[in-house]
Amino acid sequence: METSRTTPTRAGIEIAYRDSGESSVPGTSGVHPVPVVLVHGMGGDGGTWDRFARALVARGRRVLVVDLRGHGRSARAASYLFEEFGADVVEVCDNLGLTRVDLVGHSLGGHAASLAAQTRPGLVRRLVIEEAPLPLRPGDPEQVFANRLPSLPELWHATTSLIRHPRAAFAFDRSMTGSALEQFRRPDPLWWDRLPDIEADTLILRGGLGGMVDPRRLESAVAAIPNCRVVVFRSGHSIHRDRYDDFVAAVLPFLMKLETS
Repeated sequence: METSRTTPTRAGIEIAYRDSGESSVPGTSGVHPVPVVLVHGMGGDGGTWDRFARALVARGRRVLVVDLRGHGRSARAASYLFEEFGADVVEVCDNLGLTRVDLVGHSLGGHAASLAAQTRPGLVRRLVIEEAPLPLRPGDPEQVFANRLPSLPELWHATTSLIRHPRAAFAFDRSMTGSALEQFRRPDPLWWDRLPDIEADTLILRGGLGGMVDPRRLESAVAAIPNCRVVVFRSGHSIHRDRYDDFVAAVLPFLMKLETS
């Protein structure tokens, strides 16, 4: 059974989420005790996870699909700082009384998930970061977005997303675009400094040549996260959408593994 609700953040922003699957009990045969929280990318909504959410529920997982602020059924906000997206994910978990979760995030949602795992290491058991653009490090060349034509992968992703999920495109608060670009232009040394704080087993998914993850910065991130590995796909920016079977083959075993101690 699926329920749709909203929950307020401390800033008073209503965050929408869908809750599917039974609330599991540790030690129950065939049921995994840790809920999975799925977080979409910029310009989308939780509907992008419908197929994967059903697969998780069929395997005994409780699944929560979140709409980020300014997306889907969640409220719009005056501010769209990256750390606020991460804090919203943590607050949804806190409001629902969740003390241990697996986090899966795509693009902006993957960055938000990484921030949640940094600021609340004990909350996150498994962390899956799919095609999240990595912040600049101090000394990295500035990323220039102004007057730049979109790349073919970016155009393909935007066009196909609009066709497949028009509701998400119309609900998206486009005022956050400028804020996001400005944040991407600036180095984020704090994010890099806090990578060693991540306690979760971490799986980073990179889309290969059609993706948006810088491979050199990815090497640095993997070296800094205590328990991390990377899977590279021959796909574009949305692996879970365009290479669903390959995505499931990599992610499901990672999420379904129980603790051994």
